[in-house]
Amino acid sequence: MGNVTMGRREFLGWAAGSAAAATACGWAGAGQAQDQAGPAPVRAITRGPKFHWFGYYDKLQIDPTGRYALGIEVDFEHRSPRADDVIRVGMVDLLDDDHWIELGTSCAWNWQQGCMLQWRPGRDGEAIWNDRQGDRFVSYILNVRSGQKRTLPHPVYAVSPDGRWAVTTDFRRLNDTRPGYGYAGIVDPNREVNAPEDAGIWKEDLETGERSLLLSLAQAAQVPQPGGFSEGAKHWFNHLLVAPGGRRFTFLHRWRSPGEPTWKTRMFTAGMDGRDLHLLIPSGKVSHFIWRDANHILAYAGYGPEAKEWRFQVFEDRTGKVEVLEGMPLRDGHCTYLPGDQWVLCDSYPDKERKQSVYLYHIATQKIVPLGGFHLPPEYKGEWRCDTHPRVSPDGRSVLIDSAHEGQGRQMYRIDIAGRTGA
Repeated sequence: MGNVTMGRREFLGWAAGSAAAATACGWAGAGQAQDQAGPAPVRAITRGPKFHWFGYYDKLQIDPTGRYALGIEVDFEHRSPRADDVIRVGMVDLLDDDHWIELGTSCAWNWQQGCMLQWRPGRDGEAIWNDRQGDRFVSYILNVRSGQKRTLPHPVYAVSPDGRWAVTTDFRRLNDTRPGYGYAGIVDPNREVNAPEDAGIWKEDLETGERSLLLSLAQAAQVPQPGGFSEGAKHWFNHLLVAPGGRRFTFLHRWRSPGEPTWKTRMFTAGMDGRDLHLLIPSGKVSHFIWRDANHILAYAGYGPEAKEWRFQVFEDRTGKVEVLEGMPLRDGHCTYLPGDQWVLCDSYPDKERKQSVYLYHIATQKIVPLGGFHLPPEYKGEWRCDTHPRVSPDGRSVLIDSAHEGQGRQMYRIDIAGRTGA
């Protein structure tokens, strides 16, 4: 995902397709230049009978040495997690026959983002993830070399690039408003409150465990929205991400009224103290995104008059400047930058043949390099779907994905992209 932060640019990978994948995705003839190289080498790095995945594309999965890839193990699929469902947290030794090394467990997790498992930047061999203890969600920091483990009194969402602090939101509320992104086991105490004053985004010190509320949902709901909010709208925050350099962070503010078919979304940025709040994308249509650098965010968002269309666009923080990435497929996907920020790594949701595409996009030439088209069986749908969520390795030579295309349930795969980008 880029070389400016030590974490959001990892992912080992999988691939099994070629230029034919572009045709299957409807890209051929759409104006994009196509790379005609053969299929990228791919291998499974986890195996059944149990199921394995990592989760989101913006978390640090591979350690700085490139040897260990974090992952999650579970023995069931195709239903919502219950409060008593326990997953096993571990890592794959990519240099020792993909050996699985168990690190711990968690009962605070979901299908899309797992338990927020990730490496802690700037700390040698420290992994962090969320769990539930009694009536509260917590987080653990484990040194995988020494085995030393400590518990923080609150869960984490996005960790700062220096590993000193994290921002987080209310996973109880997310479980109520967006199943698949919150945690089961604790009822939201504000479930009847549309925009509570005591819930929102917190900043947590990862050394002391102390945290402070940076922005409440009530405060966000007071920021005027073009066209206003629908009557009786319930508000929540999702998808927090700290900028390279750690001076600012971004998040999605979402709302939905009873009876509405879906939610609306706008994007804010703010300083690390919660001040200097800026409404970056007010259109009500924002999906996946990633920081390119400390001042720019790539996002799939509403475009054109009344934002009726969608495009991948680069938004400059606090200036109003926007640039469309011409040649990017006109389909939503999980986007990140490869180290050097010259290439975008992205995927797509299933097409009519239920193929999920993973591809590279070269910014300077607008060239598309397909990495594979992976079939998603029809039982993977809704909350428990298996998105590929591609993550690039720190050296930019491989990509990791989650996929169920081989009929072995969800597993993790590595795609070798060496030589396809000049890396």
